[in-house]
Amino acid sequence: MRIHLSSVFVDDQEKALRFYTDVLGFVKKADVPVGADRWLTVVSPEAPDGSELLLEPDGHPAVKPYKTALVRDGIPATSFAVDDVHTEFGRLRELGVHFTQEPMERGPVTTAVLDDTCGNLIQIMHIRA
Repeated sequence: MRIHLSSVFVDDQEKALRFYTDVLGFVKKADVPVGADRWLTVVSPEAPDGSELLLEPDGHPAVKPYKTALVRDGIPATSFAVDDVHTEFGRLRELGVHFTQEPMERGPVTTAVLDDTCGNLIQIMHIRA
């Protein structure tokens, strides 16, 4: 068993696509119309056949209170691995990304938390060998 698809709820799929591709560096994998919305996924350019991230519309009534509670409590919706948090933090900061947590060392793990502009906090992390 392996993870094939995970999702993050977004308030605007087009805005999310721009942020996740133009800023974070993912690439679009699927873009299929589904009524007023889209089945819209992105993948890592390093693993184009790997796990997909679904940019899922947050229209269900349960989603907005859930997202609001996570952001209010500073809890990331998901976590992405990077080679070096400090380097990625600097690159993203130069692109205007807002971080709610600057790089923090936690034993062998370094993390930082950013705002994805679509209603979520996202953690980036790396584990030192």
